[in-house]
Amino acid sequence: PWPLQAVVGMAREQRQEIIAARARADAARERPAIVSALEDPMLAPSIDHYPFDRMDSEEPMPASAEPPMDGEPAPAPITTGSDDNDRRYDWSVSIEQRFPLSKVLTHRRHAAEADAEKAAAEADRMALDVELDAITAFYMVQEKRRMAMVVQQQIALARQFVNAANARYGSGSGNQSEVLRVEVEVARLESSARALQAGIRSAEAMLNTSIGRDTGMPVPDLVSPKLDNPLPSRDEVSAAALRQRPELQMGNAELSRAMADVQAMRSMYSPMGMVRVGYASTMAEGKGAMLMVGVSLPIWRDKLRGGVAEARAMERMASADLESMKRMVEGEAIAARDQLEVVQIQYLALRDDVVPRAQRLIQPTLSVYASGQGNLFSVIEAAQALWSVEAEFVMAETALGVAWARLDRMTGTTKDYTP
Repeated sequence: PWPLQAVVGMAREQRQEIIAARARADAARERPAIVSALEDPMLAPSIDHYPFDRMDSEEPMPASAEPPMDGEPAPAPITTGSDDNDRRYDWSVSIEQRFPLSKVLTHRRHAAEADAEKAAAEADRMALDVELDAITAFYMVQEKRRMAMVVQQQIALARQFVNAANARYGSGSGNQSEVLRVEVEVARLESSARALQAGIRSAEAMLNTSIGRDTGMPVPDLVSPKLDNPLPSRDEVSAAALRQRPELQMGNAELSRAMADVQAMRSMYSPMGMVRVGYASTMAEGKGAMLMVGVSLPIWRDKLRGGVAEARAMERMASADLESMKRMVEGEAIAARDQLEVVQIQYLALRDDVVPRAQRLIQPTLSVYASGQGNLFSVIEAAQALWSVEAEFVMAETALGVAWARLDRMTGTTKDYTP
């Protein structure tokens, strides 16, 4: 048999929606390291000056006409200057790094971290929705199967009516119309039983779909957890919803993202810095080093003010959405709790009072009719009352189980359904 906890566990492990949401959250957790990193440095080999005009017309200058003094070497001819390698152009190799002169990268990291929190909460929300679908499908299968059992019991009881009607007809105390009347009830119940078999197959297909299995796979017997647990108070429900609902976690993450975006846009008023260092060689001076320092000029103030104003508007929107969501979440949780109370009252009344009374009524009525007294109308009326309350009890049990699951969903609770 499958207890409800096993069904919920299979849904968590096998539904592709949860797997996709978790993968999305994993991807979002990598984003802060990406957006907070500096730009890649740039390596730039360069030919700074290549004198292509009159390069070959330059000749060594003539030696000085004055004779050298005694003991002095003759002066060397004057050339147009080349380095040790006789290179005819200037060249350099530099590496450049740009970086902000503000905390904009930190603010972008905070915004990405908020996105990661939102993605994780979205995965939790998806898991809760999948669990609710699986639990609802579980109780629908259970309802169809139990309803089929109830109908079989009703058919057996109706056949007792047929036997009693035939006995009275044979003894002369009844008539053939009574036999036909109870046979109509048997035929009606048998057609309901056949329809329920198709309904069971449909419900099983939905249960398999809700837990990520092939629709045609067999579903074993189901074991429902205890349903007559004490109800939590309205204050407990409200506090749990405000503390655990993933929608509120998503709203808080949106607000954090908006606040980080405001700080990031305000940081754009600060300039970007640039440092370039490298190795250079010139025709005139030979080998050496180079250094360049620069800053950007954020002079387009209208654009910057517009960016900050846009970010602040998004922050106000996120704050208003969060407050609205808190009110909605609290209201949904309280409504789910009160609806659960209504369904539980109906379920307990049917289980403890109405169904036992209807069951106690049917046997005396049938005995009186079989003994030749009373009439068929009273027997059928008592039987139909029993069948009606039995069907109502089965549906009330399903409604109670779904109401518990809905309350757990509205409070963001992942419950252990182990019986």
